[in-house]
Amino acid sequence: MSPDREPWLSLPPAPEPTEVRPRINGWTAAEKLAILTEYESYPRGDPRRGALLRRTGTYTSHISKWRKQRERGALDRLAPQPSGRKPQPRDPLRDEVERLRKENARLQERLQKAETVIEIQKKVAQLLGVVMPTPPSADR
Repeated sequence: MSPDREPWLSLPPAPEPTEVRPRINGWTAAEKLAILTEYESYPRGDPRRGALLRRTGTYTSHISKWRKQRERGALDRLAPQPSGRKPQPRDPLRDEVERLRKENARLQERLQKAETVIEIQKKVAQLLGVVMPTPPSADR
């Protein structure tokens, strides 16, 4: 020991990484089936089963889940499922209603602007003393 190093401050060497971390995105159906087949090829209690799980980053819970999936629907059920809600089919009536609402709002705004312009024209005409012709009545 050198005098400048304290023995309790020295850190042991970092262990070599022997285990693979579990995958976040999951495995493909072919990978799941290959792992499951290899796992089941070893007899129960065989240390090669544990080595396979460590090498692939899987747990025994994955194996049992994949077995159930295989029994229910074989390879197609083993494929990773997309996360999130399933997209709802488009309803043409709902789309039409939404389009008409937007058009109605746009036309209401345009009408409001036109009425404002007409009111301003009336006031300007009144200030200038110009007599505005009356529109024909709807009684005719």
